[in-house]
Amino acid sequence: MLRQTNAAGEIFEPARANALILSNARVVLPTHVLHGSVVIEDGKIAEIHEGASRVPGALDLAGDYLLPGLVDIHTDHFEKHLYPRAHVRWDFMRAALAHDAQIIGGGVTTVFDSLCVGATTDNPERAEILGPMIAALEQAQASGMLRAEHLVHLRCELTDPATPALTAANIDREIVRVISVMEHLPGIRQSRDIAAYVARAAKSTGESPERVREKIKDLVAEKSHFAATTRPDVIALATSRGLPLMSHDDTDIAHIAEGLAEGVTISEFPCSMEAARAARDGGMQIVAGAPNLVRGGSQSGNIAVRDLLVERLVDILASDYVPRSMLDAAFMIAAAPGLNFDLPTAIAMVTRNPALAGGLADRGAIETGLKADVIRVDLADSHPFVKAAWRSGSRVA
Repeated sequence: MLRQTNAAGEIFEPARANALILSNARVVLPTHVLHGSVVIEDGKIAEIHEGASRVPGALDLAGDYLLPGLVDIHTDHFEKHLYPRAHVRWDFMRAALAHDAQIIGGGVTTVFDSLCVGATTDNPERAEILGPMIAALEQAQASGMLRAEHLVHLRCELTDPATPALTAANIDREIVRVISVMEHLPGIRQSRDIAAYVARAAKSTGESPERVREKIKDLVAEKSHFAATTRPDVIALATSRGLPLMSHDDTDIAHIAEGLAEGVTISEFPCSMEAARAARDGGMQIVAGAPNLVRGGSQSGNIAVRDLLVERLVDILASDYVPRSMLDAAFMIAAAPGLNFDLPTAIAMVTRNPALAGGLADRGAIETGLKADVIRVDLADSHPFVKAAWRSGSRVA
């Protein structure tokens, strides 16, 4: 039976000889970093011991970090694998497998795939692909083909009158765990700055600014009234199932007030400081985009996540559109002298905090009794990279 002496001179030995021991690691615990070992039995964290000595038969991590597996509460990345090029649709199952490989490569062991419910002007196919995307995830997961655990976050586009029916058709699937409401129209929320929106659209499409403005006018006239009826229907569906409910791209204080009245508990990607402050004052949790921090600002010209961090207005970081950005962001936050976050606090933003927000109390921290979803991470030129990953104590990468 394996034994190790910790810093206090105490000997520990796993209850069973087939326990997995990860030794000589910098173990990131909820409150501090401990140089020691973690014992895993029956898929759970059984013991945590301080001491850098090497254990015969254990896996020596050579001083690398041992972190909880990351938990991503919002990624759009599955869809990018489904459409690897414009107008090219890939096979649903193969897209799911490619997506999973990128997710686990970024250290994410639990992912809430954020699938759009309802069509948008730019993506009319979304209503058609929702069901097959969920089915592919369900089938792949049941067959043991996925290395990360995949759950579904339904992000409900309120500008499509078909959204409530699509939500109702999918909300009771076991894999669906989180609901968010969003409106993607020029002039509101993420795209409140019309001039900036016109400039981006003109550059992207090659159309004149005048033509873009004409199209915006037509689009708003056609779709702006739908949210008045679709929003309460979607909110009612989420509330009746007791699912965590998020509001996407809150920009004005009125958006926060509306959400609070409806039972929204999470403000996802607030676009302004005033909205984030109102969310905090209202007791909401705040999700920010890790790519915003890594690239140094918002790709839409909205509030920079670094500014929200300075004001302590971020609880959770999500990958949004770059799967490994969460790992990068957590280490960047801990290393930034002006932010004053230690590594355990930064890691909690991408592990325990999103796990609890998504209703998963069994993971997201290295604590005895929790699921042994852990990752081995090293640094090279300040860049963190994943060397290995385990889910419930079984190595998956």
